Amino acid sequence: MSSFQIIDLSVPITERVKEPLPAKVDYYKHEQGAKQAAGLLDLKPEDFPESKAWAVETVTLSTHSGTHVDAPWHYWPTSGGKPSRTIDELPLEWFYGSGVLFDFHDKAPGYEITTEDLKQKLKEMDYELKPYDIVLIRTDADKKIFEEGYFNAHAGVSAEATHWLIDQGIKVMGIDGWGWDIPIYLQAEDYKKNPRDGVLWAAHFVGQEKEYCQIEKLANLDQIPKPYGFKVACFPVKVEKASAGWARPVAIIE
Repeated sequence: MSSFQIIDLSVPITERVKEPLPAKVDYYKHEQGAKQAAGLLDLKPEDFPESKAWAVETVTLSTHSGTHVDAPWHYWPTSGGKPSRTIDELPLEWFYGSGVLFDFHDKAPGYEITTEDLKQKLKEMDYELKPYDIVLIRTDADKKIFEEGYFNAHAGVSAEATHWLIDQGIKVMGIDGWGWDIPIYLQAEDYKKNPRDGVLWAAHFVGQEKEYCQIEKLANLDQIPKPYGFKVACFPVKVEKASAGWARPVAIIE
């Protein structure tokens, strides 16, 4: 028996997710693989056993489809006065560390999580954040990924709280909603009523001043049995010069 448990914290890459820019997956069966292989190798499909070879999928998607890690380049061309780093330029050490789970699944979609909310949760946990902890925000929006309106189904994190987390030494923070900020339609409604800075994409734009990464579209945070005392691995795929990389985050429970 294994002495540890691994919890999958990712959503699938699938066309079924109800979001504005879904992935497209084309599936090619073994018979089609034999035709493809035959063409590449100057053979006939029937040269392969039962005229079958490889199964292959062609996936068309954004680097922000599915569970992914946002790089500083996603937020703005510069961060802290320096050129923003892309996903392939970030230190791998950021993406493996102690996890801290903040449970806000009782908050309504559109609720904006504040610094005081985070401090109160830490007080309840009897825990103090450490530099390079990986912060996870649970809203349970992942339970609605196949429902209309999924991308508006989460509580979000305020710019103020994002600043505060970075100031505690946090480099990677993630949420099980479609985005880290409150839902974009709420931002847009607020801005239309009263156009001003600090409304649209406010938490993301913190990256202009301070370097950090977000994990978006996490899942299964409700399966993590304790608020801290576990590890998180969330290594992003190395897409050259990209604003994000897909990931298969996991929680590791000893």
